[in-house]
Amino acid sequence: MEKIDELDKKILKIISKNARISFKNVAEICNVSRASVHQRIQKMIELKLIVGSGYFINYKLLGYNTCAYVGVKLERGSMYKNVVPELKKILEVVECHFTTGPYTMLIKLYAKDNKQFMELLNSRIQEIPGVISTETLISLRQSFKRKIPTI
Repeated sequence: MEKIDELDKKILKIISKNARISFKNVAEICNVSRASVHQRIQKMIELKLIVGSGYFINYKLLGYNTCAYVGVKLERGSMYKNVVPELKKILEVVECHFTTGPYTMLIKLYAKDNKQFMELLNSRIQEIPGVISTETLISLRQSFKRKIPTI
């Protein structure tokens, strides 16, 4: 990976706090040209140092009142590559991790209520070939969410 310099780090720090900030404003803060900011961000995208942008959505305001983490055990760890595409079909599943420890996978999902959650768990997730058991942790409240302050 190409080395990033102090200006790249400064740009990353600014855009990680506000992904919607304009290149013009970043350039003013960094005392460089807009073209320089654009080129550096483009370079970091090509290096896969920046891998997307977006908005954080408050799912509760959309009626998704249940947030759950589900530990999934598979017959064999190698079945992960077959299970992931099936989980992708379930739009309420927002994260999926291949893990060590007691579960083969850990997924995060949102449901409108406990009834929908049970439907997702019993009729969708547990019916995927290779899934042998699940264990659920319901999130009562998200206390905080942040990015790693490495910059």
